[in-house]
Amino acid sequence: MRGVRVVVAPDSFGGTLSAPAAAAAIAEGWRRAVPDAVVDLVPLADGGTGFVDVLHAGLGGTLHEPQVTGPFGAPVTAPWLQVGQTAYVESAAACGLHHVPRAQRTPEVAGSVTTHGVGELLLRAVEAGCTEAVIGLGGSATTDGGAGMYAALGLGPLDAEGAPLPPGGRALGRAARLAEPPGSPLAGLRLVAASDVDNPLLGPHGAAAVFGPQKGADAATVEALDAALAHWADLLLREVRDEPAAGAAGGLGAALLALGARVESGAGLVRALLGLDQALDAVAAEGGVAITGEGSFDWQSLRGKLITAVASAAAERGVPCVVLAGQVAVGRREAAAAGVDAAYAVAEHAGGVEASMADPAGTLAALAEHVARRWGA
Repeated sequence: MRGVRVVVAPDSFGGTLSAPAAAAAIAEGWRRAVPDAVVDLVPLADGGTGFVDVLHAGLGGTLHEPQVTGPFGAPVTAPWLQVGQTAYVESAAACGLHHVPRAQRTPEVAGSVTTHGVGELLLRAVEAGCTEAVIGLGGSATTDGGAGMYAALGLGPLDAEGAPLPPGGRALGRAARLAEPPGSPLAGLRLVAASDVDNPLLGPHGAAAVFGPQKGADAATVEALDAALAHWADLLLREVRDEPAAGAAGGLGAALLALGARVESGAGLVRALLGLDQALDAVAAEGGVAITGEGSFDWQSLRGKLITAVASAAAERGVPCVVLAGQVAVGRREAAAAGVDAAYAVAEHAGGVEASMADPAGTLAALAEHVARRWGA
């Protein structure tokens, strides 16, 4: 059968496949079913894990790989990208959940890990002469409200005696004021918070309640962190607690907003930088299909993450959008409302999560081959 033109534009699949690897696997499976299909690969990111890798692959630039303070305080290698005078910083590279083994995702750890390394990356950007820093938010292990980042910038929280607080969000309940550096450490640096979520800082939809449990927080820890973040919000340079994306990356969004950052959709920003719209224009002209995906297509996917960006861009052009995900937890009605025409789960096709995790690229390719027989003609 004669193949249609296809745009393959996935996010990374959790800790199993990077976005470029996922795109390659989907393309391989698609071409097995439809050898003459024209397949355009546009791997994407929404600000979380893989943000810098995807932009480096698409934009070029200089990739810096410094060691900075990781979530536990030990050094980690955290790449950042310089394109002209713009720095692209991935917060997850410095304090991402992938730095915390599952066995260590405990209530104690959830309340004590730090964003200090993110501040160090911003200082590196200033030293390199950058005038703008785009900070990808998502995939963090932290719920410290950006206090660790502030500490790296000389703005860290102090207790009533003027002593620096220990790292982590739990200690913020004892914060009395911010340190006062002799000058602005980020003078002349425009900040852009590229967020994959629109959650506020506090409450049932806030940083602690929504994202704390996946980082190891139990109910008591969530309550303690939410109270500590509320106290921290009182000390920030301006009121930001209810602004969209303030709760991103464990409240790192709030800290950036208080420094004057503007918020942009991480998925939308990457979509524009890497030419997704132009690729979809070509598909629309030929009556093709858009394929996107991520590790888990769930309710969080519908709150500003990459799948919704691809689906809305496809819908604008009348292009069908199909999701291939590790697991699918979104109903057909919710998916359709987001512009998704169909969603398929690798785990279901492979016969279970364990089988899909044993060979993530192979099982994703196999699913893509199966889907291509339905959508590729």
